[in-house]
Amino acid sequence: MIPSLPRPPLQRYGLGAFVTGFFVFLFVPLLVVALFAFNNADYPTPPWMGFTLDWFTANSDARTGLLHDAELLQSMGVSAWVALWVTLLSVGVGTCNAFLLERFEFPGKSAIALLSMLPLVIPGVILGISILAFASRIANFADETWGLELDFLRPGLPLVILGQFCYIVTIATLTISASLRRFDRTLEEAAYNLGASRLAVLWTITLPYLRPSMIGAAAMAFLMSFENFNTTLMLVGSDSPLTVLMFSRMREGATPVLNAISLFLMIASALLALMLLWRRGAQRPAEDA
Repeated sequence: MIPSLPRPPLQRYGLGAFVTGFFVFLFVPLLVVALFAFNNADYPTPPWMGFTLDWFTANSDARTGLLHDAELLQSMGVSAWVALWVTLLSVGVGTCNAFLLERFEFPGKSAIALLSMLPLVIPGVILGISILAFASRIANFADETWGLELDFLRPGLPLVILGQFCYIVTIATLTISASLRRFDRTLEEAAYNLGASRLAVLWTITLPYLRPSMIGAAAMAFLMSFENFNTTLMLVGSDSPLTVLMFSRMREGATPVLNAISLFLMIASALLALMLLWRRGAQRPAEDA
């Protein structure tokens, strides 16, 4: 559609109404959650009862704010720990997968590339149940046959990391592969002609080019791991990540402290996104020069 061409009023107004409705549907719930994090009531929903910071700072028998809620803070630490490991594994393995799929030819390459995309279309609950059943069978077999206790295959954080890694690594692979596909390989060939070793070329030319996509993949992997619920719920043990704990509290009876933690996560995610955009904008002038 060319903007300069005249369009019927129905089309113009219809498009505007659709865009407006989309953004209202997207942002109004977030604004409501953020607003009622400061509501002076014991429930996280309307009506508005006045402004308060209790759900962030209170420390009494009646109210416990986010900063003094040891269980919530511990669950945030658990989620961050899991997300850190998932990010490191996803970016590391995703980079290797990108080189394998973009730089090498071997029988069955197309089939492997297609199979690696399957975790993206499998529902998280099904993926979690499948991993749990498979890991439990291996752990039981090792225990019954050799007397080995493979605790990392039982429900717990190692299994949560494995379950999240199974599909997040696919996204990291796609992100890094797209960047590697655009890379000008004549730069590597020039370095080889000048006597550089394969490792030196990788370290000084290829990886610096891939760094922005690797950082972007790491940010996506961290956020997706931190907010994951479906797969995590199937694999979690005694240490509950933040999403599972919030779900449990919602079932028991929520308080605005959940709005407070939601506001904190929204601000943290927005700051991370702005930092990545700023970094990308700062790199473009250097690349153009």
